[in-house]
Amino acid sequence: MKLFGILPTPPPLKAQSRVYDLKARLDWGEPALTILDVRDRTQFNSHHIMGAVCMPIHELISRASTSLELDRDIYVYGETDDETVEAAAQLRQVGYKNISELRGGVAAWKAVGYPVESGSSLLSA
Repeated sequence: MKLFGILPTPPPLKAQSRVYDLKARLDWGEPALTILDVRDRTQFNSHHIMGAVCMPIHELISRASTSLELDRDIYVYGETDDETVEAAAQLRQVGYKNISELRGGVAAWKAVGYPVESGSSLLSA
């Protein structure tokens, strides 16, 4: 029996994710997601999750609204989990539907040995 049109899909986006959840989604291939780092530019330039986009929290809504679709899957992280929750709430308030708060942010990402970028170079944790 042949099954047509049935393709495996990645796990659904959760309101809160662990770094393992994001890594699994990235490893899926063609993840169709955006990773937002809402820390300030200095922190972002120091180190960030590979592929993350810098949108400091004070610029978040103005920048997101011009560059991200409202139904885009978005993983967001800040310096602290409180900052992450605040950024996610701002995005949800203006209509973004698929937001996941990445618990532990870049520190948790580095702690398990996932790759980070610094400026334009790739680093191992």
